[in-house]
Amino acid sequence: MADVLANAIARLFGVAMVALAILVTVETLARKFIGLSFQGVDELGGYTLAVTSSLAFTLALIDRAHIRIDLLHNMLPGFLQRVLNWLSIVLLAAFALLLAWTGWLTLDETIEFRSTAPTPWATPLVWPQSAWFFGLLLFAASCLVALLDASRLFFFGNSRELARRYGPKAVEEEMDEELADLRRR
Repeated sequence: MADVLANAIARLFGVAMVALAILVTVETLARKFIGLSFQGVDELGGYTLAVTSSLAFTLALIDRAHIRIDLLHNMLPGFLQRVLNWLSIVLLAAFALLLAWTGWLTLDETIEFRSTAPTPWATPLVWPQSAWFFGLLLFAASCLVALLDASRLFFFGNSRELARRYGPKAVEEEMDEELADLRRR
């Protein structure tokens, strides 16, 4: 299930970024050669970045790609490694809930005041902010599911599986993934 979600997010992210790149290129060329500007391309770019980055948080969680400073992690005793692996997902879930909560406050205020973008399009901000908030909610929900799973593994003493799912990736693991990806291409 997580792989299906990760693939869907990655494809959506890729399509959105390629479409935005094409639009920016066409707009730049039109401005340069025929003096025509498509008003709002930068606005659309901001919305695209906000929505895709909120979705990318979930993708990074699924792929264990969030940055962790693991300089000393492998030198610590097993119990301490297990505590840090569990604590990392606890803190990530707390951060995800904070993001979702502040996202809701922003969206709620936008709805209350019927805010629009101060641009030529005057976009009702409820639409892009709703998509952004959905991405934050997806991240928070994914973190809570991961927290429940990590807590089960932590409290029932399954250190190996906790490290495999929620610990930092070892250099060998990252190299194996890169080589597998290279073979697929």
